[in-house]
Parts: sequence; structure tokens; C-alpha cells
Amino acid sequence: MRISDIQRCEVRPGRLVEWTFSPATIAAAAALPPDPRPPAYIQESHIRTARSVREDGLFVPTWLGTAFDLPGQVDLDMLEQALRVWTLRHETLRSGFRWAGEDMHRFTLDEDDVALDRAVVGDFGDTHALIRYLQDRFDIAADALGWPNLIYAAVVREDSTSVYMAFDHTNVDAYSLQRIPDEVHELYRAGVTGRPAGGVPAGSYVDFCEQERVNADGIDDTHAIVARWREFIGRCDGRLPEFPVDLGLRPGEVLPAQKLMCEPLVDADAAAVFEAHCRPYGGSLVGVLAATSLIVHELGGQPVYRTVVPFHTRLRSAWSDSVGWYVGGAPIEVPAARDFDGALATVRAELRANRALARIPLARVLRLLGTDFRPTSPDMYSIISYVDARLTPGSADWPEKKAYGLLRVSYGDQLCAWVNRLHEGLWFACRYPDTDIAYRNVRRYVERLRDVITSVPAREDLRIAVSAPA
Repeated sequence: MRISDIQRCEVRPGRLVEWTFSPATIAAAAALPPDPRPPAYIQESHIRTARSVREDGLFVPTWLGTAFDLPGQVDLDMLEQALRVWTLRHETLRSGFRWAGEDMHRFTLDEDDVALDRAVVGDFGDTHALIRYLQDRFDIAADALGWPNLIYAAVVREDSTSVYMAFDHTNVDAYSLQRIPDEVHELYRAGVTGRPAGGVPAGSYVDFCEQERVNADGIDDTHAIVARWREFIGRCDGRLPEFPVDLGLRPGEVLPAQKLMCEPLVDADAAAVFEAHCRPYGGSLVGVLAATSLIVHELGGQPVYRTVVPFHTRLRSAWSDSVGWYVGGAPIEVPAARDFDGALATVRAELRANRALARIPLARVLRLLGTDFRPTSPDMYSIISYVDARLTPGSADWPEKKAYGLLRVSYGDQLCAWVNRLHEGLWFACRYPDTDIAYRNVRRYVERLRDVITSVPAREDLRIAVSAPA
């Protein structure tokens, strides 16, 4: 799925309709007793950071979302039914948190208490006015410090309807967003045609949170994983790693606004050649990290590239279709290599040695380290993420459905980049501090990444395959 923001996801005029949890649903939630299942460490860290930044006087929206089209004239009743059925599949969407002093406690609604309230906002003839409304509305309705923290919307036209779904990050990750267009479309078609809706119940992210927390709380500061993180952070001068090029920031400055850069990186043929070259070392993820290590050495001169690599934590099949924030991080260190293949070998070795560290939430590790990582930015560290999305159900239809994964780009002092492999090639998206220096260096990084990807030699059998006529 192409990653974008609300400004660049092909928003078109039409009649805007919204769905939120009904007043009766909100009232039922307010009367609920605590759910003994705790938040995941990553959820708690996210919410505490949002509260800390808010207390410092800055409202930093961090919602994620998806956008996609339904063809033809929509049946709003059937769409509402599809949205409710989809919501009920995923327990985290009817679960939230309350503060009790400095402690967070979960509450979770029963399925029967969940109802959607539909409202017709009105007709929008101006695209820019519609974009401004959607962004402002999602900022409030999908706020990390509020509940409910999700909202659904549809822009209705005679020939098609665009569906928008926004969530606070505590509820979703990239894998969650990628599955939504196909699942909602299938539920909608089932309702319209009168056939049974397919699919099996998804595993509960709320249950996962409890299991992960039990596992994480079972280690102490003598555990080998904690020791590895202690050594890594020590070599990062006591901090989590930043992107090692100049972003035009100075110590002590207020949290800067961010910009988004998103564009095609290479086409499908070049992506296939790159994957084939990197496969002996572990594939394109290794290749993107290896290329990045070479490029940041060119741009910033650092002798070692240190970063935290995001990995999904859906280690059981029960979680494969589940909506939630199933992400952990593993640290790697890549000394400057002589060439690309040398960097590939180093990255492969680092990932093999350290990937298991992602199974223990970093927030738990930091707590055990006793270091004062006071949350002052929504991003604890810089990331370069790679996802091959081609096996996601419905992914071949994403261009036709105008399907996007949405980022809310607001404030932050880190560089976070995503490289997604789609059927049409590699797609790049990056949010970065809004400074002239950062823009120039991100632009240089993207161009050099494209150069490295397109310069790898193709195996002869693959060269023949990609050049053959269709």
C-alpha cells in the first residue's frame, strides 16, 4: 500500500458522511469495571509520551489511517453494517484506557454494546476544504489521550465512494492498515449481495498485550537482552539512535514541525533484480539497510551506522489477521563497508544476532535500565522500515481502489522512513523535520538509495525473465 498523508491520497469532492461510536456505546464504556488485561508496553509508552508532550504545551496528532474507494453508488446502510462487523472482529477497537493516578487501567466493551452513529456532515465542492476538514476532524476523533479514538468517514459520489478510517496508533500498525480495504470491501459486497460474510474470528490484540506483558515482566536487569541493549545505548552516547545526518536541528530547540516526502522509488523490474541480488543475504530488508549504511556514511561521515530495526511480533498464526500494534525493535550496528556486498554481509550477521531482541518491548528494557528517557518527542528513535506488501489480500487491486496507508505528519525531531514493496515496484515515504538542511539531505538520501538499488547486477536468468515480453 502506498503510504501518504491526507493531502496526497486523491481526495475528491462529494457528500461527507461520518461514523463514530454512539452515545449509548460511550455511556456503556464509562460504566465499565476495569479489564484486568494490561496495556502493551508500546501502548503505554505511546500514551505517556503523548501526555508528556501535551503537558509541554504542544498538541501532536499521531493517528494512522487508510483510504480506499468502493465502486458505483454506495448503499450506506450496508457500508455501516460492514464497518460495524469489521470493528467487532478486533477487540482492541472496543477497548481503551483510563488513568488512576499515574497508573493506566484498561476497559473493554462487550460486542453487544458497540453501535455506530451516522451523521451527514454535508456537501464539499472544494477539495482543499474537504482535506482540511478531514484532517482537523481526525486529529480530534483519533486522539491518543481520548476515547473513543477512531472514526470512519465516506465521501459519497454517484460513481464511487471514498472510505477513510483513522485510528490512534495504540490500535493499529502498518500490517493492520494493509488488510482493511479488502476486508471491508468483502464485508460490504457480502451485505449488498446477501451472501454470508467470509473470514474467521481474528485473534485478540488485547489478549496478546497480556501475554507479551507477562513475558516481558518475567525478565530483570540481569537478562542477556537487557545487557545487549545497555551496551548498544552506551555506544550511542547514552541515547537511542538518531538518523546520522544533519537535519538542521539544534539542542534545546522546540519540537519542530515535520514534512512528508513520498514517491515511487523503482519499478517492479528493478525491485525484482534488487531482491534477487539481496536474497542470499536475507532479502530486500537487508538490502535497504545495507544501502542506507553506505549512504549515511557518505552524507554524515559516521564510521558506524546504528539504528533500531522494526519487526512485527505476530509470532503465532492467531495474530496474523489481527488488528493491533504488533511491533518490536532490534538494534544493529554496521561499520562502514568497502562495498554493497560487504554491507549486506554485515547487516545479515547483525540481524541474525539481534532479531530476537525485538521480542521484549523496548519500553520494558528502558525501565529496567533505569535511564531517564523522558518522552519529549513522539518518536523515540529514527527508523528505516521495509515491508513486502504483495501477499496482502487484495494488494493487486490497490491502485484501482485508490488504496493508501495514511500518516499524520505533525511534529517530530526524528527521521522515519518506510520502503514498501508493491506489485508496481518500491514505494518510499519519509517524514522528517521541516528544515532546509533536512530536506536537502533526505532528498540526497532518496536519490542515492535509488542509485544503489538500480546499480546492483542482475543474474542472467532474472535479466532474461524481466526483459521477456508479457
